[in-house]
Amino acid sequence: MSTAAGPTRQDGAAPVLELRGATVRLGSVAALSSVSLAVRGGQVTCLLGENGSGKSTLVAVLSGMQRLSEGELLLDGRPARFRSPRQARAAGIATVWQDLAIAPLMSVWRNFFLGAEPTRGPWPFRRLDVARAQQVTTAAMAGVGVVGLDADQPASALQAGERQSLAIARALHFGARVLVLDEPTAPMTVAQRALVLQSVVAAREAGLAVVFVTHSPQYAHLVGDRFVLLGGGRVAGDLTAEDVDVHDLTRLVAGGDELSRLTDALRTARRDH
Repeated sequence: MSTAAGPTRQDGAAPVLELRGATVRLGSVAALSSVSLAVRGGQVTCLLGENGSGKSTLVAVLSGMQRLSEGELLLDGRPARFRSPRQARAAGIATVWQDLAIAPLMSVWRNFFLGAEPTRGPWPFRRLDVARAQQVTTAAMAGVGVVGLDADQPASALQAGERQSLAIARALHFGARVLVLDEPTAPMTVAQRALVLQSVVAAREAGLAVVFVTHSPQYAHLVGDRFVLLGGGRVAGDLTAEDVDVHDLTRLVAGGDELSRLTDALRTARRDH
């Protein structure tokens, strides 16, 4: 499966998830200030910025870990208030964290289902359908690029990229509508990063709205349809794959105080040509 960024096919569609004027104050500090963001199905929105730009706070808001001080969070155009990550997951928002936790001594298929294992037989003789669980896990992992997997092996045998792909495959299988990936390529080798990017493309092709949080413009440009740049807790740029190439995006991420001016100049130059 190619990891080349596709066209922004869903720009005319209504956002699945949207922030309007989102502000988060942590004491006297505004971690986010009047941030607006719209994510659409079948589209990868890359969120970029330096450390301290507000990326982690925005992820916390989307995943139900942080409440807004001001502004709105909308799901399918209707106001939503997530009081916990459980509520966000129930609404179809799956977050894959950088420090992804697994149960290392449990099998891959056990980690895949996490309490939702298939069963067979009538009550009170109902029991786990292990063969079905292994089959579903293997097929779901193959769908995001992990082939030849032994679903019965302990999860500790998975490499970093495979663990992230496991979380993405699980989100796809259990019907997530929004996938938020928090710096998923940070602790990985190039091959492992490629596997995760392939999983991101699989999620986009399945119609999910993907928020891909990264500090790397190179990896973002491989899969991104839209690029939202944060600086000082504010949106400093909102561009599409047609607005910028990878070199432009790299300049923008390193732009510092000139980020907004550079963003406007690049957008104008691209559209004039």
